[in-house]
Amino acid sequence: MKTIAVIGTRGFPGIQGGVEAHSYHLYTHMRDVHVRLYRRRAYLTEQSAQTFPNIDYIDLPSTRIKGFEAVWHTFLSVLHIAFHRPGVVHIHNIGPGMFAPLVRLMGLPVVLTYHSPNYEHSKWNAPARWLLRQCEKISLRSSNRVIFVNRHQMEKCGALDKSVFIPNGIDPVTRSTSTDFLNQHGIHEGQYLLAVGRLTPEKGFEYLVEAANQLPQVTQVVIAGASDHDSTYREALERLDKNKKVVFTGFTTGEDLRQLYSHARCFVLPSVNEGFPMVLLEAMAYGLPILCSDIPGTRQVDLPEQDYFEVKNVDSLCAAITRLQEANAEGTIPYDIEKYNWDTIAMQVHQQYELAISRKS
Repeated sequence: MKTIAVIGTRGFPGIQGGVEAHSYHLYTHMRDVHVRLYRRRAYLTEQSAQTFPNIDYIDLPSTRIKGFEAVWHTFLSVLHIAFHRPGVVHIHNIGPGMFAPLVRLMGLPVVLTYHSPNYEHSKWNAPARWLLRQCEKISLRSSNRVIFVNRHQMEKCGALDKSVFIPNGIDPVTRSTSTDFLNQHGIHEGQYLLAVGRLTPEKGFEYLVEAANQLPQVTQVVIAGASDHDSTYREALERLDKNKKVVFTGFTTGEDLRQLYSHARCFVLPSVNEGFPMVLLEAMAYGLPILCSDIPGTRQVDLPEQDYFEVKNVDSLCAAITRLQEANAEGTIPYDIEKYNWDTIAMQVHQQYELAISRKS
């Protein structure tokens, strides 16, 4: 079996993040390949001990220092790759993609997955944004194959002849009838607005909290996610929650997350910037009514126009919530998500490995 070295992700399982969730589903669905996953030791949890037949973990030292952790860990991973040569190196995102030329110098083919334009995230200062733009150029130029999870971003980058659009996916889900996790947090079944994601400014949770402040009919908002590096953003959200309507459950997975999706009134995605949000597919799989900001990342799926509200616009979000609650629809919504199948996606990515190997020059 071919060995695929995976770098640029913090790792999985039990580690928060969209790239981490993407990697977990992708590699656990792969057949006829051996995956060598480079993980950041500082982020490992008890759940990270779970093993899979075709996946080996290489856990290397890392930090939690914003802007440095990815560079340092990817550098260590590339050093290890130099002495333990795989068939293909799969790099996730443009920051770690700065090492693609070094991997190519080793004579190894590189596949890059472009998840999102990180330089658009507000957490980065001007020098960091400039550096990430240079990383984007280096990544796209040096990789043998480039996978975009966002068709809009692929078109923006010029749709190179070595690039391909392969979306994120979703596994089949079953709704939970249990409510013990809800009861533990004082969450009211069927009455709360649900949002899921890391507590970072690009997720736009402040617009949802402000909308809840303005709407008496919104009695509870649940935000499932944890902070990345510090609690500054969460503390700002807590201060904004003047009427104490928001419940923060922290990083939530497994059965606990299943309960949150199963018993929510609706799902709200107020993000300012997204690649292809997997949480949106999850909400669709559970058949929830959905409201999401009108950005290219959320336009990757076919939702009715009334499901979108203007990004960063609290009044637009309030109007959308009011409209949804007045509709008072019951039952689940049958979204068409057949094309977001992880088995199919895994085969498509495997084809990119084959192409990278056959066109190394």
